[in-house]
Amino acid sequence: MTLNARRILAAVFAGVAMTVIAAIAIVLAGFLGVPSKQLVVPSAPRVTARAQTGFPAASDTGVPAGTTLRSVPGQVSQGPGWRFDPRGWVDVYGSGAVLSDLSIPYNVNVTASNVTIEDVQVTVGGPNAIGISLRNTSDVTIEDSTISGINTSRGRMMAGIKDIFGDSTGLDVAYDNIAEFETGIQLESGLVEDNYIHEPGYLPGDHTNGVMSNGGTGLLTIEHNTILINRSQTDAIGLFEDFGAERNRRIVDNLLAGGGYVIYGGQKPDGPPASDIVITGNEISTMYYARGGYYGCAAQFNPQGSQDVWSDNTWESTTAASFSICD
Repeated sequence: MTLNARRILAAVFAGVAMTVIAAIAIVLAGFLGVPSKQLVVPSAPRVTARAQTGFPAASDTGVPAGTTLRSVPGQVSQGPGWRFDPRGWVDVYGSGAVLSDLSIPYNVNVTASNVTIEDVQVTVGGPNAIGISLRNTSDVTIEDSTISGINTSRGRMMAGIKDIFGDSTGLDVAYDNIAEFETGIQLESGLVEDNYIHEPGYLPGDHTNGVMSNGGTGLLTIEHNTILINRSQTDAIGLFEDFGAERNRRIVDNLLAGGGYVIYGGQKPDGPPASDIVITGNEISTMYYARGGYYGCAAQFNPQGSQDVWSDNTWESTTAASFSICD
């Protein structure tokens, strides 16, 4: 059963009465705690499609243990809406295509919408290698998959998942294990939840990112992921205004560590005003650096920005109170 199907089933049982939904919303608001500004969180409840204990890790992300994978193109070279291109990639061209139980040592290039990629292992490496590329798509789900480079040096991926034109919508990236990359996930809108993003690679000149946005206004939610960058640059989560203003971002309930700064908060110096950047309920680990990242835990976040919120972010495994924005 796909993640979308499970969500529909969960909604049937969970949405019995509007009063129940309202009660849940109140509880969530109280837990997240916004003392002075209104906090807006995603309206749809997260459906746990796969059991996880605490933050995501290798044991509960990626292709589930025991899954039998068919190699592409050795054992299978095509299916409804997709085919292996002998020039060296998998072309996903058909609306509604489903790729599952596959081992693919090539780029997966998605140009169709309503596509599901589940229980798939993608392994690619090289200066410009991309695990899964998205081009002008909508409603693509990538779940329970392992996406990695070949090693952490010359065989690292440029990106694990990349929205090439920054215009894809309705993306859902969940329960994936992503490693050996320059950038783990790069997109401008959608939902990134319950993923384990770790062990980046490096080539000279790389700017290492866990999850990165280059500017956009569609809702981007990054929730309940483990993102570990064991390098002194660049970030676990980076919101940058390279191509436009950063707006409508939710960074909620993640375990984060490493990079130059753990989080870049979207406000480029002298850039367009960022707004509605909500960073709340995250745990910052000192496993690599005393202040989370090599230089500190956060940069380029404007607490005076319209609807910008920093609240209830704490150091991992401590009882200390939440800390203020740090440079």
